[in-house]
Amino acid sequence: MANCIQCGRKLPAFSFKKICQWCVQHEAAQRGEFDDAAKQHVVPAPWARREAGVTLTRVIFGANLAVFLAMVLASGNPLAFADPNQGFSTRLAVHFGANVGVFTLTGQWWRLLTYMFLHGNLLHIAFNMWCLWDLGALSESLYGRWTYLSIYLLTGVSGGLASAGWNPMRPSVGASGAIFGLAGALIASFYLGEFSLPSVAIRGTLRSLLVFVCFNVFFGSLFPGIDNACHAGGLIAGLILGALIARVAPEPDRPLRRVGVLLFMLLLLSGAAAGIRLWWG
Repeated sequence: MANCIQCGRKLPAFSFKKICQWCVQHEAAQRGEFDDAAKQHVVPAPWARREAGVTLTRVIFGANLAVFLAMVLASGNPLAFADPNQGFSTRLAVHFGANVGVFTLTGQWWRLLTYMFLHGNLLHIAFNMWCLWDLGALSESLYGRWTYLSIYLLTGVSGGLASAGWNPMRPSVGASGAIFGLAGALIASFYLGEFSLPSVAIRGTLRSLLVFVCFNVFFGSLFPGIDNACHAGGLIAGLILGALIARVAPEPDRPLRRVGVLLFMLLLLSGAAAGIRLWWG
């Protein structure tokens, strides 16, 4: 089925028109061919998917907050989390599941998932959750619920592997690897034209995503405590996933292709994990 050249909505099957009925009526109203009593029929935008109930972004957001509160209670120092120079102790972070290469690469692979829900202090979780709220909502509405969740987890694992491989003695926590993965997937998909959005919206959103990535890379290079390896691993995995989905499985109504892309990415990450473990002996 073809798409409307103006708004991107799907045109009826076997239609030779290039503009949908909604745009035809809208242009006629703009020219004044309809009187004021004639109302434009409301049609949802093609990129706005309505999700029933609680969104996954809110669930992930709530999970991060719940783990943070648990760490506050377990720390024994309720005010430590508010100090950006102190935060939670390394011992507490490791106990809750921080990603430490010497543990992760020697069998505790579950840390590649748990570290994504841990944060070092109040400023850390506040910034990450602010980014997640915007990027997560956009990714979930464009990709759909389960593709979005898969991208989030796979890119987060990729960021964890990069961190463990780059510095296996350094504990790593935070959702930023997965957030960079979402940004990477969106950049690749927008650039390759997966979504049927107006070109103005695509250019503006793509520009914002590029600014977000460049700013965070620059900001991360200024402070030694920021895990840039995790950011790079998540971003690269997101770019690969976004490109594969855009080229191989752009249609959400063909789930087997999407599953194939996600399984292929999982295979790549498994190979990378085996290679990193072999490298460090």
